[in-house]
Amino acid sequence: MDISALQAFIAVARYESFSKASEVLFITQPAVSKRVAALEEELGAQLFNRIARQISLTEAGKQLLPKAQDLVHQAEDMQRYASNLHEEISGNLSLAIAHHIGLHRMPPILKEFNLRHPKVTLDIRFEDSDQAFMAVEQGDIEFAVITLPQDLPDKLIKQTVWVDDLDVVVSKEHELAQLKAVDVDTLAKYPCVLPSPDTETHKIMRREFEKHGLVLDVQMQTNNLETLKMLATAGLGWSLLPMTMHDKNLKVLDLKVTLSRDLGLVIHSRRSLSNAALALKALIEK
Repeated sequence: MDISALQAFIAVARYESFSKASEVLFITQPAVSKRVAALEEELGAQLFNRIARQISLTEAGKQLLPKAQDLVHQAEDMQRYASNLHEEISGNLSLAIAHHIGLHRMPPILKEFNLRHPKVTLDIRFEDSDQAFMAVEQGDIEFAVITLPQDLPDKLIKQTVWVDDLDVVVSKEHELAQLKAVDVDTLAKYPCVLPSPDTETHKIMRREFEKHGLVLDVQMQTNNLETLKMLATAGLGWSLLPMTMHDKNLKVLDLKVTLSRDLGLVIHSRRSLSNAALALKALIEK
């Protein structure tokens, strides 16, 4: 069975689109259609419903998908294992990096990696943390560098590399900025701007509020921390930001509570890493 045909099938199933699958696989749409058609002919079963330009899996497609994913993952794992038998560090390395980490933690690491290993082509996806670890689980990337959630699927393992101290901040003109110290009860009286509820940063603040039987009043939400900083600076609410983002336009509130989040690596426990991935991982861990 042709692995490239299985890869095409998986991509179409994931994106429910032959054109999107062609973009992800870097081949033409007719080539994707040809591979899927060849797989259907080999199996003697239709894998997709094609109704009014809507693509969905047939019952046979639903049953095949997890088995196809396992076969592709095994093939990719064998390729990485074989390449690791040679000491040369080269080839393609796919990984995901959370936006904030990419801006504030990774630039010197990536620069050093590029100087040491010029034969490696980096395929970096800048993703929200939840999307990034799902990509690791699905086998789309080798590992992710993200804000670590408290819980992960069983097949994934996490490794803390940095601890990001977090502060509650407001505009210097905000009413809260005039107070010497602020407790959580006082904070709850004012609206905030935070990342979406599924992010670990939001959950950290929510857990602190829940300890006091309080509910967050979220005025606006965005997962871009630079945008949150702008909203807080504009006085639209208090926010929770890493210490690395402090500037003269923001006031750090004395909350008397220590808040932090773990940043680091998420790796699939059942898949081997390529030499390139191991080399970048070692630089991140330094």
